[in-house]
Amino acid sequence: MKKTLLIIGASLALAASALAQEFVTIGSGSTTGVYFPVATGIAKLINDAGVGIRANARSTGGSVFNINAIASGELQMGLSQNDIAYYAYNGSSIPAFEGKPVKSIRSIAVLYPEVVHIVARAEAKIDSVADLKGKRVVVGDVGSGTEQNARQILEAYNLSFNDLGQTIRVGASQGISLLQDGRADAMFYTVGLGASAIQQLALTTRINLVAVEPAKVKTVAQKYPFYANFIIPSGVYRGVEVSTPTVAVLSMLLASDQLSADTVYKVMKATFDNLAEFKKIHPNLERYFDVKKAVRNLPVPLHPGAERYWKEKGVIK
Repeated sequence: MKKTLLIIGASLALAASALAQEFVTIGSGSTTGVYFPVATGIAKLINDAGVGIRANARSTGGSVFNINAIASGELQMGLSQNDIAYYAYNGSSIPAFEGKPVKSIRSIAVLYPEVVHIVARAEAKIDSVADLKGKRVVVGDVGSGTEQNARQILEAYNLSFNDLGQTIRVGASQGISLLQDGRADAMFYTVGLGASAIQQLALTTRINLVAVEPAKVKTVAQKYPFYANFIIPSGVYRGVEVSTPTVAVLSMLLASDQLSADTVYKVMKATFDNLAEFKKIHPNLERYFDVKKAVRNLPVPLHPGAERYWKEKGVIK
C-alpha cells in the first residue's frame, strides 16, 4: 500500500509541475533564413534555464505573420523587422495593417541588422537597381517585410512594381528555386547576413549582389527613417568577391502584452543574462548584438517585464 501511495504521490507531483509550467511559442520565419535558428536558440536557453517556462520556436511566414499571430494569441512572442513592427502598431503602410493597428505588441530588444539583399543571376546583367526595369523579380511574399522594402527601394529609383517585367510574390524558398531554374532574374530578400538560402543558391548558380547607391540610401532614409547604410562584405557568398553597399533595417524580439511582466522578465534573465551562450546562437548575434543598443529607437512600447530587466541592467533609467 505504501509503495502504491508513493507512486500516486510522485505522479501527482509531476502533474502539478506540468500544470505550473507556462508555455510560450516564439514565431520565427522560414527555416532557410536567420529568424528560425535565432528563435530556436532562444527557446533552448529558456528551457535550459528551468524557470518554469517551456518555450518552442515555430517556423512562420516572418514579421507580418508573427505580429498578427501575437495579436490573435496564436503566438506569445515573435521576431520582426523594426519597420514592420512600427507599421503594425500604427496601422499604416501595409495592407495587412492599414487602418487596423495592432496595439497588443510590445518590444523586448533589438537584435541585429536585417540586410536588404538584392540577388541577381550573373547572366541577367543587372548591375544597378535601375536595371531591374523589365526584369522578372521576386519581391517577397504578399504583405511581407521584404515586399515593403522592395517597394520603397524601387521608389528611390523612380520605379514601381509596374515597371518590372514580372513581379513575383513568393517566399524566399520558392524565390531561390526560381532563380536556380532561370525563371526569375533577381530577388529581394531582407534577412540577416549570411542567410543559408543565399549561400545555397550561390553553390549552384552564378550570382551577383546589386548595390543600393549611398545617394539613394539617403533618399529612401529621409522618407523611411528605419533604413541605414550597410555594406555586405566580400566573400560572404560564394562568387561575390566585392563589397556591396545596400540598406538594412533591424530585427527585434516582440512579445504579447498579454504575457505577464514576470514571465517576460524570466525569459530575459534566461537569455540575456547568459550573454555568451546567447551570442553563440548565430553569427549575426555575435557580430552585432549590443546590450547598450538593445532599446534604442524602439518602434513600439517596451513590455513592462523588459522595462524592469533593462532598468536593472542600467540600460535605461
